[in-house]
Amino acid sequence: MAEGGPDLGGTVALVTGASAGIGRYLVQGLAERGAAVAGIARSAGRLEQAMAEVARSTGARTLAVPADVTDRAAVEAAVARVTDELGPVTLLINNAGSIDAAEVPLWETDPDDWWQVVESQVRGPYLVSRAVVPGMIAAGGGRVIGLGSGLGTRGSDVYSAYSAGKTAQMRITEAIDLAGAAHGVRAFDLAPGVVDTEMTRAMAMHAGRTEWTRPEDVVALAVAIAAGELDQWSGRFFRAGADDLATLRTTPPPDGARQLRLRPYGDTDPVG
Repeated sequence: MAEGGPDLGGTVALVTGASAGIGRYLVQGLAERGAAVAGIARSAGRLEQAMAEVARSTGARTLAVPADVTDRAAVEAAVARVTDELGPVTLLINNAGSIDAAEVPLWETDPDDWWQVVESQVRGPYLVSRAVVPGMIAAGGGRVIGLGSGLGTRGSDVYSAYSAGKTAQMRITEAIDLAGAAHGVRAFDLAPGVVDTEMTRAMAMHAGRTEWTRPEDVVALAVAIAAGELDQWSGRFFRAGADDLATLRTTPPPDGARQLRLRPYGDTDPVG
């Protein structure tokens, strides 16, 4: 088990997009702290290899469940298998998703390609959360993490689908928080910053970048959430590499902090 940080023994975690990139780091970090971890990804071979590697290096129980998170039947079957083999999921990390490959203004995009990106960021987290949360409630509660992005808090000239999808995902997080609080279910948006992955290196906005967010910082935030150390921030947005865990643990958020809200133009703004 990893030194430092909370023990996650007894936690059953489900990570989507688990075979590579940030998802792979999260699987490793959770398993190192004692969680049983199931991973979902579309590529069966790559996923099975990744989960087997984690099991060998950590001694944790892992499960590879190939599935497309935008396919309702596949998601429901995958969650049922995880529940049967590992038990009810108490930590869900919605990490899977794609980004605009064309990097062009919205009016120059291919409609099918654009919508596929949005589906990966919205339909995927929706379907997986819908399948997982009832089991969390029956088990007494749990936590849902959506992998967020700064592009979910602002617009973009060439990543319009990704930005739209990540913004919508923040609304999914808030919806889970508002309806789930009474049942012990909490939800968070965790922006990983800019981790050195295959996807980020393919993005023009990161060409020539030499400074990256450490994967350990992303894992540390996810582990703190899983351990219940940041429950007062449920329904809100974190950013790895910028947020300080010690501060988050001891700071209750004021109303509206780290949530998407309209900014009033002044005291007399009727909408504000």
